[in-house]
Amino acid sequence: MTLSRRRFLTAPTALAAGALLPSALITALAAQAAPHADLSDWEAVRAQFVLDPAYLHFASFFIASHPAPVREAIEGYRRAIDSNPFLVVEQGLFEDEAHNVPLQVKTEIAQYLGGRAEEVCLTPNTTTGLALVYHGLPLKPGDEVLCTTHDHYSHHESIRLATERAGASMRMIPLFADAAVASTDSLIAALLAGIGPKTRVVGLTWVHSSSGIRLPIREISAALRARSGAPVLLVVDGVHGLGSVDETVATMGADYFCAGTHKWMFAPRGTGLVWASAENWARLRPLIPSFSDLDQYTAWEKQVAIASPNNADRMSPGGFVAYDHQWAAAAAFRMHQRMGKARVAARIRALNDQCKAGLAENPKVKIHTPMSGALSAGLVSFEVDGMKPAEVVKRLLAKNIVASTSPYAITYARLAPSLVNTPEQVERAVKTVREISG
Repeated sequence: MTLSRRRFLTAPTALAAGALLPSALITALAAQAAPHADLSDWEAVRAQFVLDPAYLHFASFFIASHPAPVREAIEGYRRAIDSNPFLVVEQGLFEDEAHNVPLQVKTEIAQYLGGRAEEVCLTPNTTTGLALVYHGLPLKPGDEVLCTTHDHYSHHESIRLATERAGASMRMIPLFADAAVASTDSLIAALLAGIGPKTRVVGLTWVHSSSGIRLPIREISAALRARSGAPVLLVVDGVHGLGSVDETVATMGADYFCAGTHKWMFAPRGTGLVWASAENWARLRPLIPSFSDLDQYTAWEKQVAIASPNNADRMSPGGFVAYDHQWAAAAAFRMHQRMGKARVAARIRALNDQCKAGLAENPKVKIHTPMSGALSAGLVSFEVDGMKPAEVVKRLLAKNIVASTSPYAITYARLAPSLVNTPEQVERAVKTVREISG
């Protein structure tokens, strides 16, 4: 039972039934169900964005440009809150379940993930989600968290800070020497060989923003479950797979799946999620007071211990947030559902296959991303002979092509063809790399 329903029944500030919701909030909620532009072709999808047409945008995975349905949802909630901030936020959070806006957001997210609303924890970004999970794990002295040398700063540091605090240890192993020639079997073998007798948790990244490789999480999870020895929990940073890959997150085998939603999902900036089963939520200890779990609030009121198991709501960080952004996240997931997960993934794969094939024809380019679509997603990492990655990106920008470098000790140039791009733009980007490579 969520905080909203029982809190609403007893709170002196609540007004009554949904009919008494502020009119601005009713309007904003109704707008979510209004028909939107046709998304049946990719030009119509691209038309939902207001990206500067003077540039070709191949770094949209960094942080999203809000498409029209998301912009409209943000603006609707912003107007509602500005017109009546107390009533809109009070009732948007603490109204009965039928009108509770965060619950509606989690319901939309859960439908996309293939899970249930009560399994979804709302966060501001991937970094916060990873920190909540690792600091929430009941690690003890002698326990080990195993991760890879390829993971992002936020993943490594979340583990380091949590293990230092718990007196546990952290160990990193490589899964490959060259991502471009890795295979499912070699990745699984490297991981299993790295697990030691003290390993209790394994942290992996689904799609690496360094090399662009996509780990076969479903197969890895099955291998972890089948191995002999103490069971291990699997924590996945899934931010660059969510919204770019056709996968059902709730069944892929991760015990904890952490992702920002303001990248490939196009959700409002500053939104994210963690998904886990009820059993796995119960393992964790909350780090930040929640505003959405009734039992925690009631225990505080009565000054007694919390009797119920931990859950996703209790892990969700409390405190007031940018509700116009958080609540509008549902519009992004709804847009992806309307476009079709498989269709979106196929489009991104086709554009990335085209990009890799074109770059591969250039003898001065080394591609670090696997050519296989099964082991890659929306990022293509590469080097140009005799040129630093930052210089490649600088020269592309001089041609009005927005690319990026990977923020790692060993860095590469990156092109990330996405739904905002066309095959013609991909060809132009490949041609420009050919020109600047000499």
